[in-house]
This record gives sequence, C-alpha cells and structure tokens, in this order.
Amino acid sequence: MEEINLLTTHPATKRNYDKRAEEKTPEIIQLAKQFGKDFFDGDRKCGYGGYKYDGRWKAVIQRMQKHYNLPIDAAILDIGCGKGFLLYEFTQVLPRVEVAGIDISEYAVQNSKKEVKPFIQVGNAAKLPYEDNYFDYVYSLGTIHNLYNFELYSALQEIERVLKLGGYLIVTGPNKLRLSNILTPRRLWALWKARTLPRVQEPFSRHWYSYRGLNELLEITGYENKKIRTNGFAQLPPVRWNSK
Repeated sequence: MEEINLLTTHPATKRNYDKRAEEKTPEIIQLAKQFGKDFFDGDRKCGYGGYKYDGRWKAVIQRMQKHYNLPIDAAILDIGCGKGFLLYEFTQVLPRVEVAGIDISEYAVQNSKKEVKPFIQVGNAAKLPYEDNYFDYVYSLGTIHNLYNFELYSALQEIERVLKLGGYLIVTGPNKLRLSNILTPRRLWALWKARTLPRVQEPFSRHWYSYRGLNELLEITGYENKKIRTNGFAQLPPVRWNSK
C-alpha cells in the first residue's frame, strides 16, 4: 500500500505550540483532562476554544472513502468521536453508511451534532459495547495518547474484536521522537526549569508513542501494519486486522 497523507485538504494550524505549552499550568491541564465544557467550548488554553462544525472534514472523509474503497453501506466506528462531526461527514459521503461513535466525554455526547447524536454514546475504548466482527472501518484520531499503556492494550484488543476480518483501523497520535518536540531551545529550557518540579505532575498526554513502540504494540495485539507515517501529529499506521 502506498503512503498517503489524508490530511492534505485539512487547514493547517497557525497555533504557536511553544506559547501554548508555556500557558499550560497544572491547574489548566487538570481542567482540560476532564474533557468537559472547558475543554471543548471554554478558553482556548484549556482545549479547542469552541469546537463547532464547519465542514472542514468532508474532503478528508471523501479521500478516506476512496483510498480504502469503503462500500456505501459500510459500518464505521469512531473512537473518541467528540461531537460526531466526522461521523456526520461519513453520512453525507456514503448514503447507506452505518455509523457509531464512542467518547469518554458526557459533555461532547450531549452536545453532539443532532443528525448523528442517536448513534453516539459515552464509553471507554477499553470496553466497547458492540458486537464481534461488526465494523468495516474503525478510526481513532488524537485519542490513544490519552490512554495508559495497559488501557491501550485492552482497547486494541477490543477494536480487534469488533473489527471485521480484513477491516481497517486508523489511528493518529503525537510522535514521541519528533525532533521539534524535544530539541528546540525553548523546549530544552522548559525541561531545565521543570527539573525541580514534583514528579507527580502528569503531562496532558498520558503517553506519547514512538514509531517502534506503537508498531510493536500493534503487532502483539494481532494487527498487520500497512503503513506508519511519522510527521508530528500526522497519520499513524493504517493497519488491517488479520487472524493468525
């Protein structure tokens, strides 16, 4: 399978990540990690700063459908679906699609897009409330790094359970070893200043996965990796579940 960046049509961010990192106090991090109103629709330094539908994902969904040759009646699961904007776009691209979404945030589910709200529920990826071998396509964008290692292992096993043989799992997450994440003067200075802080302070992302670490974890849970793309917060491996 050739390498493809499905996010080329998605607007590039103009955010200053270093400045945002400096603004994140332990109090702001703990507030954001509740994944409530403050995270989705509160102040920008706590999260999205207003998570509203604007149609920007439709072109991405069209590319996904074409690249993975998804049938018009595909069963699709979004893990960490937020307000369901991507699921809604799937309903516009595939007229007979069956969508389902799960998110840990009660606020996001309660305020999800009305067209797909009946198909979204509160839950944890480590225990999916769906039948075995049901979905053709499962994706989780910007979610897995919020799981601890033991939770991720359980979540991948659960995804394998609900994914059809030959179906696809797409995940994205921060790249632990991206040089710009660790070697800029500003970041090195921040690490130096934080050297005396209590170790109980936990970063917003519970775990950042390296290429090798995520690849090995996927393999031991039974996946065949088709492609891993490392580009900061870009597409990580589209993998296909194969029985062994």
